[in-house]
Amino acid sequence: MKTAASILRPEPGTISPTAPASMAYNFLFLLSCIAVVSSSSHAYVYPPLVEGLSFTFYKSTCPDLESIVRSYLKQLFQSDISVASGLLRLHFHDCFVQGCDGSILLDGSFGGPSEKDAPPNLTLRPAAFKAIDELQTLITQACGPVVSCADIAALAARDSVRSTGGPKYKVPLGRRDGLSYATEEDVLSFLPSPTSNVTALIDVFTELDLSIKDLVTLSGAHTIGIAHCSSFEDRLFPTQDSTLDPIFAEKLYLTCPALNSTNTTVIDIRTPNTFDNKYFVDLLHREGLFTSDQGLYDDSRTKPFVIIFALCQRMFFENFVYSMTKMGQLSVLTGSQGDIRRNCSALNSNLSWYAVDGDGHDGKVF
Repeated sequence: MKTAASILRPEPGTISPTAPASMAYNFLFLLSCIAVVSSSSHAYVYPPLVEGLSFTFYKSTCPDLESIVRSYLKQLFQSDISVASGLLRLHFHDCFVQGCDGSILLDGSFGGPSEKDAPPNLTLRPAAFKAIDELQTLITQACGPVVSCADIAALAARDSVRSTGGPKYKVPLGRRDGLSYATEEDVLSFLPSPTSNVTALIDVFTELDLSIKDLVTLSGAHTIGIAHCSSFEDRLFPTQDSTLDPIFAEKLYLTCPALNSTNTTVIDIRTPNTFDNKYFVDLLHREGLFTSDQGLYDDSRTKPFVIIFALCQRMFFENFVYSMTKMGQLSVLTGSQGDIRRNCSALNSNLSWYAVDGDGHDGKVF
């Protein structure tokens, strides 16, 4: 017989999509959460790693890599903590379209507009792109041209989570940078819209071999960050969405008094700069900002996960580490595939550049 605690653990366990949301059931999970937290000293569970990736990939070629990233971001976040959500979102937008290959970082060229120019990416933070470029400069100065832009983006996303109160977890490394960027059509197909319903979200995640649990878990990244009025104005105009808490709606109208307002607001109204489980608490109170957020609580396929994560932050963190690691390996390039860019925003001008083999050793030229 499965205990409540075993049901709540991330893969290789599951959360039952048909679990009832009764008061007794919620109390049982709350007790289980308390028990897990009080006795938990175990490491996080990770999904299987893609061949070519490892947690120690740069151990010999760039041993100070993670400390360089952490030190730079610590200083950056002291002056502007909002960049953390920008770096996290940048990594998501990279991985969902064409895989985690750093293609989101590329500027457009004679070949056409880049991924940056596609509508869903126009609100990505310029400061996040600047941070990746500055990190690459520091890393190259310390280690030479051995670390991919895709890996830098993955590390920056992890440290953004950790620096804002989220879980401390390992990142598998060894990604290579892509040699092209995706089309606008691909960007629109694979980046879910904030106006999407749950069925549309599930369809996109299924296409990427991500589960319903992954969908709800990764949506929890909205616990930090801001949103433009254009991303949720459909819930205010021409009529107010009936699933919005009326008092919450009144506050949104103050920020977005009319269609096409250019103002912004925080996504998680409780702790907007802290990576925690309050995003899910927002949903329970009908204070989710996007249609794609609040729908997770209103749909029977996703609601049980929302309730569990709202009750137990530890369960959210455990599942987030698993799902984030899983997402961070989508269609990665490894080994002799792809490239190590000299400049994260531009393709290398020729192929006579350093490669890194599967053990992280540099010096191989192709």
